[in-house]
Amino acid sequence: MTWAQAGEAVTRWRTALAQEGLSPGERVAVMVRNCPEWIFFEQAALSLGLVVVPLYVNDRGENLRYVLDHAGVRLLLIEGEMQWRALTEGDGLPEGLRVLSMKPQTGAKAVADWLAAACDDPPPPVHETAPDDLATLVYTSGTTGRPKGVMLSHRNILVDAYAATCAVPARADDLLLSFLPLSHMLERTAGCYLPMMAGACVAFARSVLHLAEDLQAVRPTVVILVPRVLERFHTRLDEALAKRSPVARALFRLGEAAGWAHFLRRQGRKGSWLAHLWPVLAPRVAAPVQERFGGRLRLAVSGGAPLPLPVARRFIGLGISLLQGYGLTEASPVVSVNREEDNRPDGVGPPLPGIEVRLGPDDEVQVRGPTVMQGYWRNPEATAEVLDTDGWLRTGDQGRWSGGGHLQITGRLKEILVLSNGEKVPPVDMEMALELDPLIEQAMVVGEGRPYLTAVLVLASEPWNKLARELGLDPHDRASLTDARVQRAVLKRVRAATRSFPAYARIRAVVLDLNPWTVEDGLLTPTLKLRRKPVLARYRADLDRLYARY
Repeated sequence: MTWAQAGEAVTRWRTALAQEGLSPGERVAVMVRNCPEWIFFEQAALSLGLVVVPLYVNDRGENLRYVLDHAGVRLLLIEGEMQWRALTEGDGLPEGLRVLSMKPQTGAKAVADWLAAACDDPPPPVHETAPDDLATLVYTSGTTGRPKGVMLSHRNILVDAYAATCAVPARADDLLLSFLPLSHMLERTAGCYLPMMAGACVAFARSVLHLAEDLQAVRPTVVILVPRVLERFHTRLDEALAKRSPVARALFRLGEAAGWAHFLRRQGRKGSWLAHLWPVLAPRVAAPVQERFGGRLRLAVSGGAPLPLPVARRFIGLGISLLQGYGLTEASPVVSVNREEDNRPDGVGPPLPGIEVRLGPDDEVQVRGPTVMQGYWRNPEATAEVLDTDGWLRTGDQGRWSGGGHLQITGRLKEILVLSNGEKVPPVDMEMALELDPLIEQAMVVGEGRPYLTAVLVLASEPWNKLARELGLDPHDRASLTDARVQRAVLKRVRAATRSFPAYARIRAVVLDLNPWTVEDGLLTPTLKLRRKPVLARYRADLDRLYARY
């Protein structure tokens, strides 16, 4: 579909939407997986001066009803039966809410009929929108507490998208594969508005589960990723290498090292003599990995959470141009990003043009500029906590400056664990280190107010099956997870993965599970970050037994 055809589709949707009798400033919501219709509905709504509220398709009914009520949504676009069930369970639909459904659904108006009913009407004029008019309310998924509605204006979004294109230019011949939810501002800005500005092409993936196949089918030139996806690729690569001969593994490690040295040389930083081996090793070592990304990838951008340096080094060493960035919904969302010509993967790059960043008390990263939100919807108290009178946004992230004005994120103020002896531990850093072990699919470090650290670990199925059989245990028997031999073997690997941390940060015991944490069960945010309180609640009894035992 061309952009001109997309524009015609938006006009059809605007014509139908105008029949709903909504006034500029009223809220409409979209609860659909990434697809062209998501864009058509959103752009049609914005062109009428309406405020768009994006919802996650897999969110729980309780959360959805809270957002719909809190935002005062008048009209909602859903995909079909699954979303309808989530909406109507329990207390049912909020009063006065009208629902459109992409697929026929009893109780909702079918989109096809809705569009057909307005097909003969003349399209309404585009609403004269002011730059600081409200464009969207984005409810932060958050890891704790009720979501807050971030108020972003047209100016916020457009300035951020334009500044991002200045830092990391997109091209008209680029093809982006969109798979992070458009309900998240990272994908919406970098995966929609930015290619729209560049006139690039966007393909919509089926799901994260199908990502490997879709990369092969679409062969994108640009992808926007979250670290968890890269970590999974990293782990699968290690698993594949483990099955190769010692010579093949040694050749692969040599190729990685040569690629990293080549990268440093191209960046104007000192690289070793191994850089000279890159032209010889790249076709044998790097090309097969690049092919897994479709074989045409010129740029991958990682954001949404910290990217472990070993993961970044591996993919860069394999010839993939990987840039890490930083942002938050409250800043529309991109704050900083590495540049292709100045890429330091241990950090998140310099701020975007026109955006100010400073470090406040406790090294908190603070942001000011035209991309900073107007505040939280109907929540002046929460707004005052993060926005001061001079326009500085408190991010809650800790950081430091490195060479060349590059920002590094060192942790979250609220996620620091304080042990009963007063020692402070950054759990995210430890969790990233643990998840680099192929055995450990997911990890959460526990220890707030406790005398020492423990961890809840979800084990990857294939490495677990192998470990259990080596120990003479049935991998399908959950009792095997508490066997003393398994506990000792896992703790040994945990300590190896976290050996670079201080002695007081030693993990002394583990709770093991085989059921991955998912968005659907409320244990992960839609961008695959841990919801710590729900995870802690699920394993509280097991953890209490551990602490009572040691």
